[in-house]
Amino acid sequence: MFFFDPLYFLFALPALLAMCYAQWRVRSAYGKYSQVRNTRNATGAEVARVLLQSSGLHDVQIGVSQGQLTDHYNPWDKSLNLSPDVYQRPSVAAMGIVAHEVGHAVQDAQGYALMRVRGALAMPANLGSNLGVWLAVIGVLVQSSGVAWLGILLFSAAVLFTLVTLPVELDASNRALAMLTNTGLVTVEERNGAKSVLQAASLTYVAALLQSVMTLLYFVIRLGGLGRDE
Repeated sequence: MFFFDPLYFLFALPALLAMCYAQWRVRSAYGKYSQVRNTRNATGAEVARVLLQSSGLHDVQIGVSQGQLTDHYNPWDKSLNLSPDVYQRPSVAAMGIVAHEVGHAVQDAQGYALMRVRGALAMPANLGSNLGVWLAVIGVLVQSSGVAWLGILLFSAAVLFTLVTLPVELDASNRALAMLTNTGLVTVEERNGAKSVLQAASLTYVAALLQSVMTLLYFVIRLGGLGRDE
């Protein structure tokens, strides 16, 4: 059975450990700097307004997204959606997170190529991460290489999505730190704190990429063995 395949857990373990470490880093950095008030006493919403205005983005709406660390920029309706803590709290962590999401808004406004590629891959990736995995599993279980290879082809879209996502996120973080510095919103210490939060968050994307690549490699090896058995 696929779910009890020792080979699968051998491939999954590095990604699992990487994800656990990344989540620990995020909780640690966010927990620390969400308690540090920024010297301007500016909430995340106020920081967002300053950064959007300085970037010439006057059509981006700022709203609240329920939950913790649910902050995101929606390119479809040009909205910046901030979690309640980030929206309301004048913390160093909030400044970093908000600036990162504004970085995505700037990418969108400037037509950043990789962001457009990621947007185009979103639907195929969603299909691949769900249907593709099940087809690959079913193909292995019923010894059908055709079904399995169809599944792995679909899943490859999800792998490509995570591969493109990493540089998009890193670029948004670089833009974030530059904007915070150029607008004079942060001190050197606050910039370092925001950088720590963003670096921790970037590890989750590295872990996601590792997870998808290792899963893909597992299926390729399994299907290679299936081809020899037929």
